Amino acid sequence: MEQKQRLLSYQRNELTEHEVYKRLARGASPENRQVLASIAADELRHYREWQKLSGQEVKPRWLQVGLFVLIGRLLGLTFALKLMEKGERLAQVAYGQISQELSIAETMHREEEAHEAALLALLNEKHLHYVGAIVLGLNDALVELTGGLAGLTLALQRTRLVALSGTVVGLAAAMSMAASVYLSAKAEADGKEPVRSAAYTGMAYVITVAVLVMPFFLLGKAFVALGVALAASVLIVASFTFYTAVALDRPFARQFVEMAAISLGVAAASFGVGYVARALLGVEV
Repeated sequence: MEQKQRLLSYQRNELTEHEVYKRLARGASPENRQVLASIAADELRHYREWQKLSGQEVKPRWLQVGLFVLIGRLLGLTFALKLMEKGERLAQVAYGQISQELSIAETMHREEEAHEAALLALLNEKHLHYVGAIVLGLNDALVELTGGLAGLTLALQRTRLVALSGTVVGLAAAMSMAASVYLSAKAEADGKEPVRSAAYTGMAYVITVAVLVMPFFLLGKAFVALGVALAASVLIVASFTFYTAVALDRPFARQFVEMAAISLGVAAASFGVGYVARALLGVEV
C-alpha cells in the first residue's frame, strides 16, 4: 500500500511538471521552446510508465501548474525553471532511493539528470545580463534613501515634508544614476546596451524610491512611517536577493546580510546626523 501511494505521488509529479513545461514553452523563445517541449514530452512518458505500474490515472496539481506559469510570466523563464530544477533534484533523489526496488526508476533517474543539464544549457534571458545594473540602482537607492529618510525624519518630524523631500531627492538621484550608467556603459565595450543598462538602473531606483516614500504619504506619524520604510527596505533586499540566489545560483544569506547591514547602517548613521544637526542648528519645523 505504501509503495502504491509513492507510485501515485511520482506519477502526479511527472504529470504536473509536464503541464508546467508545456505551458512555459508557449511563451519561450524558439530555441528554448524546442527544449522545453522535449522535456515536457519526456515528463509525459514518465507519467505513462508510472501509470502502467500503478494501474490508475491521476490529475496534475493544477495549483502548482498555475503558480509556476505565473512565476514564469512575471519573473522570467529562468527564475521559474530554476525553481522547477529544485523539484527535479528532489525527484532524482527519490528515484535513486527506489531504483533497487523498481528497475524503471534507474532509467528515470538518469533522464532527470539529463533534464537538469538541458535546462542549464537553455537558460539565457537578456535581463539577467543586466543584474549588475539592477543591483546598482537598487543598492544605491536603498543606501541613499534610507539614510536620507532617517535624517529627514528626525530633522523635520512631519510626514508630508519628509515624503516630498524624499521624493524629489530620490527622483533626481534616479535620473542622475541612470545618466551615469548610460555614459559608463557607452564607454565600456562589454556588449551591453547603454540605454538598456540605464533603464534597468533607473527603474530599480525609482521603484525603490516609491516603496520607501509611500509610508510617509500614508501614515501620520513620522517615526512609525520610518519604521515601516526600514522594514520595507529589508523586504526589498530579501526579495531581490532570493531572486538572484535562485536565478543565478548565488548564496542567499551572505548577500542578504551584506546589503541589509549596509542600508540599515547608513540609516542609523544618518539618523544620528539629523539629531546632531537639529540640536546644533536649533531648527524647529
